[in-house]
Amino acid sequence: MAQSLELLLIQFQMPDNDAQTIPALVHHMRTAKTSNVRQLAAVLLRKKITGHWPKLSPIVKGSIKSALIESITLEHSSPVRRASANVVSIIAKYAVPAGEWPDLLPFLFQCSQSSQEDHREVALILFSSLTETIGSTFQSHLADLQPILLKCLQDEASTRVRVAALKAVGSFIEFINDGADIVKLFREFIPSILNVSRQCLANGDEDVASIAFEIFDELIESPAPLLGDAVRSIVQFSLEVSSSQNLELNIRHQAIQIVSWLAKYKASFLKKHKLVIPILQVMCPLLTETAPGDDDSDLASDRAAAEVIDTMALNLPKHVFPPVFEFASANFRHVNPKFREASVTALGVISEGCYEMLKGRLENVLHITLAALTDQEQMVRGAASFALGQFAEYLQPEIISHYQSVLPCILNALEDVSDEVKEKSYYALAAFCEDMGEEILPFLDPLMGRLFGALQSSPRNLQETCMSAIGSVAAAAEQSFIPYAEKVLEMMKSFMMLTNDEDLVSRARATELVGIVAMAVGRTRMEPILPPFIEAAISGFALDFSELREYTHGFFSNIAEILDDGFTQYLSHVVPLVFSSCNLDDGSAIDIDDADSIDNGFGGVSSDEDTHDEPRVRNISVRTGVLDEKAAATQAIGLFALHTKGSYAPYLEESMRILVRHSGYFHEDVRLQAITALRNVLTAVRAIPAVSNDVLEKQKEFLDTALNIYIKTMTEDDDKDVVAAACTSVAEIVQECGYMALQPYIPQLAGATLALLREDSTCQQVDSDSDMDEGDIDHDEVLMDAVSDILPAFAKAMGSDFEPIFASLFDPLMRFARVPRPPQDRTMVVACLAEVAQGMGAPISGYVNKVMPLVLKELASSEATNRRNAAFCAGEICKNGGTATLKYYGDILRALYPLFGDSEPDFAVRDNAAGAIARMIMVQPQAIPLNQVLPVFLKSLPLKEDREESMTVYNCISNLILSSNPQILALVPDLVHVFAQVAVSSAESDEVKAQVGMTFSHLLSTYGQQMQPILTALSPPHANALAALAKVV
Repeated sequence: MAQSLELLLIQFQMPDNDAQTIPALVHHMRTAKTSNVRQLAAVLLRKKITGHWPKLSPIVKGSIKSALIESITLEHSSPVRRASANVVSIIAKYAVPAGEWPDLLPFLFQCSQSSQEDHREVALILFSSLTETIGSTFQSHLADLQPILLKCLQDEASTRVRVAALKAVGSFIEFINDGADIVKLFREFIPSILNVSRQCLANGDEDVASIAFEIFDELIESPAPLLGDAVRSIVQFSLEVSSSQNLELNIRHQAIQIVSWLAKYKASFLKKHKLVIPILQVMCPLLTETAPGDDDSDLASDRAAAEVIDTMALNLPKHVFPPVFEFASANFRHVNPKFREASVTALGVISEGCYEMLKGRLENVLHITLAALTDQEQMVRGAASFALGQFAEYLQPEIISHYQSVLPCILNALEDVSDEVKEKSYYALAAFCEDMGEEILPFLDPLMGRLFGALQSSPRNLQETCMSAIGSVAAAAEQSFIPYAEKVLEMMKSFMMLTNDEDLVSRARATELVGIVAMAVGRTRMEPILPPFIEAAISGFALDFSELREYTHGFFSNIAEILDDGFTQYLSHVVPLVFSSCNLDDGSAIDIDDADSIDNGFGGVSSDEDTHDEPRVRNISVRTGVLDEKAAATQAIGLFALHTKGSYAPYLEESMRILVRHSGYFHEDVRLQAITALRNVLTAVRAIPAVSNDVLEKQKEFLDTALNIYIKTMTEDDDKDVVAAACTSVAEIVQECGYMALQPYIPQLAGATLALLREDSTCQQVDSDSDMDEGDIDHDEVLMDAVSDILPAFAKAMGSDFEPIFASLFDPLMRFARVPRPPQDRTMVVACLAEVAQGMGAPISGYVNKVMPLVLKELASSEATNRRNAAFCAGEICKNGGTATLKYYGDILRALYPLFGDSEPDFAVRDNAAGAIARMIMVQPQAIPLNQVLPVFLKSLPLKEDREESMTVYNCISNLILSSNPQILALVPDLVHVFAQVAVSSAESDEVKAQVGMTFSHLLSTYGQQMQPILTALSPPHANALAALAKVV
């Protein structure tokens, strides 16, 4: 045998142009006495055949095909049969499309129905292998192949055949189109797949069941609607496996992952088939499971279950919250600490998705969580700290109103005996403080005392989370942080000098913290002391640590923001560093499977690198070690350009090249930063003085590049956040550049906007297997609010010329106001219409009859934001809609009246109602019963919250005074009191105060002594402030 193996290897090493090697290998494959030699001959033949097949004569090709068929059907050794099958797959890639092997598929169909188990098995293995080389050829044969595969899946005589059939079914998924007949045929496989999997699990063969889960994974991801009603059976099987503690962790994890994928990609199916509660009835108890031994791996069932609950909360929040909250409420006092831990963990993981419902039950949720924070068991306290951090991140701003009960509890947790609890408490503190504002001031001293102590005495990991917490405190306290800034900055100097690998994360956090502190205390205090920090930050790039570079780019972005044009001096030092990060090889790779096992079981097909065969892509894996660094560097480009403007000119060309490339980057985080940075770079480009035609041409070229990217992004990008950023940028550019500069792009921009309003853009597509339930539509806040901002931008830039475009956008926009759209959608539409009317002017009159019924309905909404926007819209429609609005005046006044009463709790609503009345009076005073309206109107003044309405309101009053309207003159005592309050207000603008001062001066000059008793009734501060305004005028 050794001599035979040696001979084979010698023949294999002969020059590739020696086609005699192939017949020799075929001969050994069929005649060698030992199976190992025959198998090796087949493996070597597979490697040689690719480069030589076209050169072989028809006679030789025929003999090779016959020998392979004989090997498959007559060979007793299973490994040899499989190796021969792999050769068939390689030859088929060339022979079948060329019509050189018409008998192959009929042979396989016949073989798969043979009475011999070995024949059936090898035929199925070949079907699997052939999908990798001539898979598309099978599409026309799927209807014939389906009953054969189904029969083999149900083969009671052979487990091997059932397993091979299972693998074959998995191989065909990618070739299934969405034709109804084929989809129906494929769905028929699923019960048999489940049966095979259950049998294999019962026999302890978990590897085969694993193949079933891989098939389910592909079913979920397939663009064809392959799941159908079988989703119920798949979920049931997955839950059985998930909850079976006698199975290995990896197979249970696969089962849980299938449920997670369904929740992420097929959430509507779970809802339609009423599977949400059954899933949660398994997943919530899995949170209580303790991994065997000290296993803390990502395969642990409690972690995987938490991921499923999180995903379900994001996609089905209204359905997930009640059972999860019930589970938490029932178990937070459980005698078993794992159940107490699970209770607060469950609340924490649903906080992002179920934020609205959690806000409504915040008292109860905090009662459970704060109690857990003092639990005797470390695991429960740690879970509570994690949950508080999640609440602080996702339950804003409502969570802040509970700071008096929450902050002291977090402060106590910082002293916990467990470092793990401390670390999570720092995370909670950082998340909670970030958005607090002035509420944090009473806690500053105790907070900073604890944090300074922790920085000086804690291990590195706690120091790092402590620095994040200090950053949040600084961001919240702003100028009030100045007394602590010097000590923090001094401590950070030593951290920014660390060079050991294990210390570089700490150095990165310290660099970030210096930037945050700089933002809090401002340019005046920071600029003189910045140079050593800048130098330390730059030196960190020599340490070759991606996370440090990422945080340093963020540091420089903050410094650019506080220094503004003063950052120009650092551009030559930091811009090359940013470019270097942006141009890094991110390591994205395609994982090519070219392994060549002698006995590979599944019959994988590949070729070696010496041949011309295309490699098979088994698996695409993306390694993104520098992704965050690239995102931070891309963001820095935009901020450097924004704040240094014309001084950034030398770097604009390279910046634009990078941003164009990154706008099409594979990961949405980088694309998002590129889309935003493009807008900022345009600002820098426009700041360059247009002293020559070259500059004008360059500015036009940059604008053209940016707008084409934005248009493409709006219609083709699959990430909603990226598309929203593009929409926001477009709205800003339209406002800044004006109609004339953008005229060539208006049709495309309008078309992209129309596609988004129709929900036809790529990012809005729902897969074909989904069954959208309109009764459960949620407001797409980030995306649609950004889209709706584009219309007012057009209207403001184009004026009445916007009407033809608006006509095409109006009906798609109004779809968002229909039942069963949520209140947020309706108020988005109303706010958009108000601003369009404001910008477009008179042409809005053609839409009054369609818009006004919606506005009147929204004025009675239970949501304050809806009432506020409806009041604003009513005023703008009346102001710009001309006589077409007159017939609605009575209805509008009746709808506005309750907004001035004590039953209206929201000051902003009342302020906008006042603005609406003011606009109606100014355009159609004869249509308003002023004797009834003005007393109510004046009673709501001065404005309390929405000062943007101030000029409109006080202009209206001024016009009535200057025209000596008798109805307003009777109310002068009340008016003077309002004017006095405006005069002392720090919230009102100088422009508003000037208007009030002018009106008051007119009253004094016209009515003289009659005003004296009114002025005497004012308090001295009010009288003096009002007198000062009159003198200024």
